[in-house]
Formats: sequence, C-alpha cells, structure tokens
Amino acid sequence: MRIKGFVVVLLLLPWVLTSGATDVQDEVITFVHKERSLQPGELVLVEAISSRPLRKMVIEAFDRQFPAFAEHDGLKWVGLIGIDLETKPGRYKVKLIGAGTDGKNVAAPGELVVAAKRFPTRELTVDEKYVTPPAKVLSRIREERERVNAIFASITPERFWNGSFLLPVPGEVISTFGKRSVYNKKPRSPHSGIDFRGAAGTPIQAPNAGRVVLAANLYYSGNTVILDHGLGLYSYFGHMLGFQVKEGDAVKTGDIVGKVGATGLVTGPHLHWTVRLVESRIDPLSLVEVLGNPGKSEGSVKVK
Repeated sequence: MRIKGFVVVLLLLPWVLTSGATDVQDEVITFVHKERSLQPGELVLVEAISSRPLRKMVIEAFDRQFPAFAEHDGLKWVGLIGIDLETKPGRYKVKLIGAGTDGKNVAAPGELVVAAKRFPTRELTVDEKYVTPPAKVLSRIREERERVNAIFASITPERFWNGSFLLPVPGEVISTFGKRSVYNKKPRSPHSGIDFRGAAGTPIQAPNAGRVVLAANLYYSGNTVILDHGLGLYSYFGHMLGFQVKEGDAVKTGDIVGKVGATGLVTGPHLHWTVRLVESRIDPLSLVEVLGNPGKSEGSVKVK
C-alpha cells in the first residue's frame, strides 16, 4: 500500500479574485492519499485536515466530482477517488474544494500520476444468444442498460457504508478485473468486475451497509442485486440463484442478499461483483484492500 502526503496552502477564492494577496488570510490544509497503485481501476483514499471547520467538501478529479464526508467537527474530511478502467496514463489534476461555514469557498490543488496497466485477455465459449442477441430481446437489453446506468449516475448524499469492506463470498477469484473478453471468437467489453468461484447456493453477504436499489433478472447478468452504499459508491452482484432482499431494503454489513447461481451469461456457477464509484469502474479488491482494517493481512485473496 502506498501513502503519499501534501501540505497545501488553501486560499479563500473570493478574496483572491477581488483583493490583493496582502489582504488574504492564508489557510493550510494537509492531506494524504493512499492506494494500492495509481493505475486504471484503482481506488484512492484521500484524508484531509483543514485548519478551520468546513461544512462541505468535494474532490474534483478525472472530470468527476467525488463527495467527501466530515469527521471531527468538519476539520477532517475523507473522500474516495476512482481511477476508471479506461483511464490513460498521464498526469491528472486533483482539486479539493471546501465550503466554509461563513459561505466562502476554499480550494487546494494536487496531482495524480497514473501509470499504464496491461490487462490479460480471456476467451470463452457461451450460448450464441448472448453474443448475438435475437432482435426480440434488443429493446429489453437497452432498457436494462439504461436503468442500470441511471442508478450508477445517481449520487446519494448520505453515506451508508462504514469501515472495512468484506468479501461477499469465500471462494477464490477466477476472473480478474479488467480482463479483455472474447466470446465465441468475438471481442467484447473488458471485464468491469471480478468473478468468485462458488457452488450454487453459496450465501452472498453484503460487503458493507447499503440500500437495495435493484433486485431483478437482467438479460446478461441474470438475477442481479445492486446495493447503494451512498456517496456514489455501488456494489453490483450478478448471476445469482435467487434473492433474499427486495428493492428498498436497508442491509447491514454481512447481511445475506442472495445465493450464488448460474443465471444469465455464464459458463457455470459463480458470483460476479462489480463496483462503481461516481460511475468509475473500480476493482472490488482495491476497495477491500485500501479500506481494510489496520493490521489485517493484505493480498490474502486467492486469484487464479
């Protein structure tokens, strides 16, 4: 795990725009970021300390706004940044923007240098109807895609998750995040989640607290549950045997949401887990490891 820190002078923006530098009361914010690596598909944890209480903070990065949440009376702020799967290597500006209790905005700049990452390719043979869907199901596929995309585009201002994220099932990872997929010799979108080995009927636990915003049978992912963890963070479970929750339910960390199955586009029983953060496609194992408990062993998940 990498931890990097910055000390940044935070300037009151309205004063900077209207007055000379001698009239500005400089404020200091110290922040660190922690991640497994700065590469596509990785989660970045940002912790910031302000010299005065703030009532709100967002982090601008990768053309998105990632909300942060307050601790210690608005002096400490924590936020999660997602580096999307398709992010190109290069230097990217980051800006922490806070709103003071006096109504004045403050901002602190930073930079993340994203390195390249090569993902493997997998070739699978599946039912042809999932590679070239018949015309009669195209409208269903479109409607389901639009529904899921609308969910991921929504940012719930409340945070439901807290602390570490659990693995939803105990099985080993049999298909890693970001793999380029070739179905029946035809290239398809990269794998935006991870697949866990699991016998049909294995219980699936909620990795953290959240609300069920979707529990439905979808064409490609079969029986699917989406949990809203709040602040733009979502868990998506696919190919389930059945549900043990319904839309609108609140779940706690470790609650059973369903069972491993083989519904939708599959070659056998397994659990597919996708994570989205403000629409960024993130490796779920990055979420588990970066937010893991201090002292807990990292990299203990078996990956085939």
